[in-house]
Amino acid sequence: MRAFDQLRQLEIFFRDESRHGLPVVDLYELVQHAGNILPRMYLLCTVGSVYIKSKQAPSKDVLKDLVEMCRGVQHPIRGLFLRSYLAQVSRDKLPEIGSDYEGDANTVMDAVEFVLQNFTEMNKLWVRMQHQGPGTVREKQEKERNELRDLVGKNLHVLGQIEGVDLEMYKETVLPRVLEQVVNCKDELAQYYLMECIIQVFPDEYHLQTLETLLAACTQLMPTVDTKIVLTQLMDRLSNYAASSPDVLHEFLQVEAFAKLSNAIGKVIDTQLEMPIVGAMTLFVSLLTFTLRVHPDRLDYVDQVLGACVVKLSSVPKLEDARAMKQVVALLSAPLEKYSDIVTALTLSNYPRVMDHLDDGTNKVMAMLIIQSIMKNDSCISTADKVEVLFELIKGLIKDLDGTDIEELDEEDFQEEQNSVARLIHMLDNEEPEEMLKIICVVRKHLMTGGSRRLPFTVPPLVFSALRLVRQLEAQGGDIAGEDDPATPRKIFQILNQTIEVLSSVPCPELALRLYLQCAEAASDCDLEPVAYEFFTQAFILYEEEIADSKAQVTAIHLIVGTLQRINVFGVENRDTLTHKATGYSARLLKKPDQCRAVYACSHLFWVDDLDGIRDGERALLCLKRALRIANAAQQMANATRGSSGPVTLFVEILNKYIYFYEKGNPHITPSDIQSLIELINTEMQSDNGNTTIHSDPFFTSTLRYIRFQKQKGGLMGDKYDLIKL
Repeated sequence: MRAFDQLRQLEIFFRDESRHGLPVVDLYELVQHAGNILPRMYLLCTVGSVYIKSKQAPSKDVLKDLVEMCRGVQHPIRGLFLRSYLAQVSRDKLPEIGSDYEGDANTVMDAVEFVLQNFTEMNKLWVRMQHQGPGTVREKQEKERNELRDLVGKNLHVLGQIEGVDLEMYKETVLPRVLEQVVNCKDELAQYYLMECIIQVFPDEYHLQTLETLLAACTQLMPTVDTKIVLTQLMDRLSNYAASSPDVLHEFLQVEAFAKLSNAIGKVIDTQLEMPIVGAMTLFVSLLTFTLRVHPDRLDYVDQVLGACVVKLSSVPKLEDARAMKQVVALLSAPLEKYSDIVTALTLSNYPRVMDHLDDGTNKVMAMLIIQSIMKNDSCISTADKVEVLFELIKGLIKDLDGTDIEELDEEDFQEEQNSVARLIHMLDNEEPEEMLKIICVVRKHLMTGGSRRLPFTVPPLVFSALRLVRQLEAQGGDIAGEDDPATPRKIFQILNQTIEVLSSVPCPELALRLYLQCAEAASDCDLEPVAYEFFTQAFILYEEEIADSKAQVTAIHLIVGTLQRINVFGVENRDTLTHKATGYSARLLKKPDQCRAVYACSHLFWVDDLDGIRDGERALLCLKRALRIANAAQQMANATRGSSGPVTLFVEILNKYIYFYEKGNPHITPSDIQSLIELINTEMQSDNGNTTIHSDPFFTSTLRYIRFQKQKGGLMGDKYDLIKL
């Protein structure tokens, strides 16, 4: 580069000499008599630059002379630098349109011819560099060639900037001449670099109109050339060109860009037998990206790319390359990102076939991406057929695939996967009951294969989805019959009964009991007494046979009592049977405090304030008295074991129940009952402390404050509370 700087100074000197009376043509002749060829050629190029500037000879003639004379230097490195200098000094002196050196009608062709000839010779010299010296320095030579590649590439850059090179000239002259050099040089480095240059320096619209010629050259490159990068860069440029303006999209259709790219990629993959599978997958990803950006409405094109991918993957015994697996995931993710709607991807017949080639771990990753896409875009899958396809895609999450051991999964990862499936179930919906029932049946079919670890996560959302349908049917007036598959509440409850029965055998009895009670309440809303009774029966059976833990029993009893209290569908006989069972189980809990609380909760089964007809005050009082006896026994046991009766919390809780029923008008609850219970609590508190000083219990104090407040409030309620003497 320093030598070139000095030559520029020499050019200035020669220009000054010509101004002082020395003809440039004489100077041009004079320097040709220099002894050594290399200095002679540099001098000739320098003086030639001055000669062109003087306009004493046409630019095209001088340039043609110079490019021919430079053939005298055939040493690869020296010849490259010499021709690079020639390209440099001639860049602003080309006879292109609009320049000071523009010639006749063929002036642009003259400029193109000069650059092409210089490029051709430089490329030959560059390729020959690899054959210089012994084979032991081959690595060093390749490094030098790589460093000198820009000298050759600058010619293509100049070609891309010549004014007047239109599409016709590019198609007929420039591109064929350049590609001829690329293909015929048979050099891996040169072919890769020059193809890269062609793609980068020439306009996008030229690439589109000459796509077939360009792709044909790609298929003729050396097998060792990384063609996938070349094609990927080409498709990226064309994609960006398509995205630049909607007006150019019709050009892609006119030239059948997709078909040509697809055929070229197929030929490259077929001919380059040594291409690794990751290379083929990368090409398919690039082609699919191009398709989604240029032809997003052509799902047949997208499916065609996926189909070609399936064919290639089928030729491989097993996909084990992690990089190739990553490319397949990218291939499958592209439609999800583009369409923001999994429903569109579900219409692609080859989508699940590509997923079948993923290993189990990657299959789960892809399934999670699908679910995340649905959640992110709030997509609703509304037909049974699409649900079937969707659950086939995510089967890695809902059942054990061949050869996988569920015990090896990380517990947190496993829970995250199953929670994602559970959230997905809530995204399945259809306003038509018949279709929604079909969706529920499809989901149930898949979930039942999940195994004992998955069912506790996936069955509850399925049950609640079905109950939502039941309530929808109830709002529409009950049973709605269809031609083939009637969607009725009764039929849905049958499905739910079978589903929860599977869950109870996992075993997961506490969860199954909760779901039975939810179904019983829904059946009550639909006025289906036998169905609701059956669900309660199943809940009691689970309680008797499966729930052994004392804490779980306490929770279960309170759930049963709470649900039964809200249900109004039962006749007298069925209700008596169920309430008798509930009170019986309450009294048989292990711990006395638990017994007490469960029994006084049962009092609400006999007095439901918002329902007519269920106001059996006597039996409600019996439950409270029974709870009081149990509380007294608990105090005595505490006194016997610890020497202290302990807190009076149970008595205060029962007192609050007395007050509640007294307010609600239970005639069997009298002011004297409440007053006696208050005195009992005071006595217990005094005896516990061993003196006459009563250490107040906060709960008891608040209760007494409430009674005083009601006394002061006046009115009918105040009159009732006046009867209670504190």
